[in-house]
Amino acid sequence: MGNKGGSEAWAFIKQVVAGRWFSVFAGLIMMIGNGTTYVFPTYSKVIKTQFDYSQTQINTLGFAKDLGSNIGIIAGLLAEVTPTWVLFIIGAFQNFTGFFLIWLSITARIAKPKFWQMFILVCFGTNSSNWANTAIMVTSVRNFPDRRGIILGLLKGYVGIGGAIISQLYLAIYGHNDPSNLVLLFAWLPSLLILILFPSIRPIRIRKHPDELKVFYQLLYVSILLAIFILFLTIAQKQVVFSQAGYVGGASFVVCLLCVPILIACREELLLYKLNKETAAPSVALSMLHQNPPTLPTSADSEIPEISPSCCPNIWNKPERGEDFTILQAVFSKDMALICLATFSGCGSSLAAIDNLGQVGESLGYSQRAIGILVSWVSIFNFFGRVFSGFISETLMTKYKLPRPLTFAFAFLITCVGQLFIAYPFPGSLYLAAIIIGFGFGAQNPMLFAVISEMFGLKRYSTLFNCGQLAAPFGSYILNVDVVGKLYDMEALRERKQIAGKGLNCTGAHCFGGSFTVLAAATLFGAVVMFVLAYRTREFYKRDVYKNFNEEIWIPQTEMEFYRLDNKKNIED
Repeated sequence: MGNKGGSEAWAFIKQVVAGRWFSVFAGLIMMIGNGTTYVFPTYSKVIKTQFDYSQTQINTLGFAKDLGSNIGIIAGLLAEVTPTWVLFIIGAFQNFTGFFLIWLSITARIAKPKFWQMFILVCFGTNSSNWANTAIMVTSVRNFPDRRGIILGLLKGYVGIGGAIISQLYLAIYGHNDPSNLVLLFAWLPSLLILILFPSIRPIRIRKHPDELKVFYQLLYVSILLAIFILFLTIAQKQVVFSQAGYVGGASFVVCLLCVPILIACREELLLYKLNKETAAPSVALSMLHQNPPTLPTSADSEIPEISPSCCPNIWNKPERGEDFTILQAVFSKDMALICLATFSGCGSSLAAIDNLGQVGESLGYSQRAIGILVSWVSIFNFFGRVFSGFISETLMTKYKLPRPLTFAFAFLITCVGQLFIAYPFPGSLYLAAIIIGFGFGAQNPMLFAVISEMFGLKRYSTLFNCGQLAAPFGSYILNVDVVGKLYDMEALRERKQIAGKGLNCTGAHCFGGSFTVLAAATLFGAVVMFVLAYRTREFYKRDVYKNFNEEIWIPQTEMEFYRLDNKKNIED
């Protein structure tokens, strides 16, 4: 009897780990590791002081961070022909190597790198996030094709809040005395999470789950509770100096909230487990993840067009919106041009604003602890923007037939307001700006990826969404280095406050006033471009965008999970 009970328990554990909802949980946790991108303002001050960099040089490193975190085309192309575990292994190795070398240089354990070497290290370390990001997003969108806005919002939301979570773990593990240890945490924590959880991310052939939306809303509620707790925790840390035990207690509660989705996964799999036992013929078929590469579509199904006399005409002979585009057909389309233009100006200016938040706080006289809280707030409200834009834009699109680019445009307008609060500051305006810019930029992210999947199909999605996001770092570079950095250095030289060993420093509202006015104008232009795209696609979004996915979608035949919809309710009763 005992052996039977033990074998049943083991079978249930295997089913949970192999289930769809545990795969969602694993994806959310790994996405937290990608949140290191948004903590750059916290440790950029250490780099600036340690190596005596000017603001222009720091902004150039900010561009390296943005460039690295957005160049995922290689990962996208590799995802077309390799199993997901290859991407995870590359990402874990690259993350540890890049950030560990940065930490060694900051702490003077190796020779001081030249500026171009530091540029490469920052770009290399932050680029690691693309490997896991591509594998998780592509797999999740294919597993939940008619909930893609929601799943993208949740996944990218955890990237947004990941910076705040990692900051709390840093305080609990290392304390707040040495910010360089934050970079060390970046090196080992995301890599460790990937190596533990990557086997759970795999394609599953699905039929419709009757309570799928309900489960997603439950995940949303848990995520909101997590974000609210971190928000109040950072407010408390601003008002009171925590002891090390206090930091450990706060981080421990954060970890507990992160584990709640496991309970949701167990509940859903328990229903399926009971269903499997109650029915005469098993209604659930699960196969554990094979370590060999999954079966991929044949060359006839997935062949990349060869260069031939008939290839070039196919580039211009595009399918209807929503059908599967080839890479070249999508790249040379007017819709993709508008998406890239809006991303270049709107998302690029948002990235530039976030990258300079720490320096803005310093110029306005904020303490380092206050600046750390501001960065955490950007991360927290980045999360709120991502999850709410995913759920809200999905509802507006499916229920009211409003084009998703319209919601995208409003996200740009929200960000524009936050940038103006920095350009023309008043007491407490920087806290409001951090909230607004964090929320607005967060809202942009999942909608960019959802719009690309809806217009150009899922067949080449792993490459196309990486092409779409590539415009952001180049917009950030021009605005960050050629506008914000140079205007700041001009103001600093005007004040003649070049302090030996501290680089150029500027104090006052004028330091970033003009540059953030330019950023707000660029964001406004991005909103106008998105309004144009919304007008162009209004008829497309009046149709059933997900009509091709109402029954089932093509997925490699490695994992299968089928639901007997008529029996699930009976088991719940």
